Amino acid sequence: MEAATTLFYNQGYMRTEISHVLKEARVARTTFYEHFHSKDELFVEYLTNKSNQIDRLLKAEVEMYETPREKVLGLFDFLTKLFAQPSYSGCSFLNVISDLPADSRKVKPIIKQQKDNVRNLFAEILQPVKKDNLADELYMLFDGALITNKIHDNPLTAISARNIAEKIL
Repeated sequence: MEAATTLFYNQGYMRTEISHVLKEARVARTTFYEHFHSKDELFVEYLTNKSNQIDRLLKAEVEMYETPREKVLGLFDFLTKLFAQPSYSGCSFLNVISDLPADSRKVKPIIKQQKDNVRNLFAEILQPVKKDNLADELYMLFDGALITNKIHDNPLTAISARNIAEKIL
């Protein structure tokens, strides 16, 4: 799974072939097919694992702060740190959404669920102070920073999004 994760993240779905995964993982084709019936099944597993990982990371980040305001702003600070990592090459989910075949009925719901999880995290954080109605706006800022960073490759996009979030709050 580690080899597939690296390849899917760096190359996308369409450019990653099973032969690449087998070579990187040093696994025989028969062994691969004992665990996964297709590239799509492997990709679904990759996205599911990545979604769970991101959910854990974001929740751990939020737990470092006390007030809802600090928690929300902390999520944008998380993006700033993430964007500064040399290995960061964009949001896994946003990277693949345009790379998917039109009939990918198994994958789109996973991406949508992960994005809903981020939006719901903002709502959960803000619910105690009765500002959960801001979850959509903050989610849009968060994802907007992810997209803008992919285009400009500049951590300032997260800082700008944080500044806007601060004004909204």
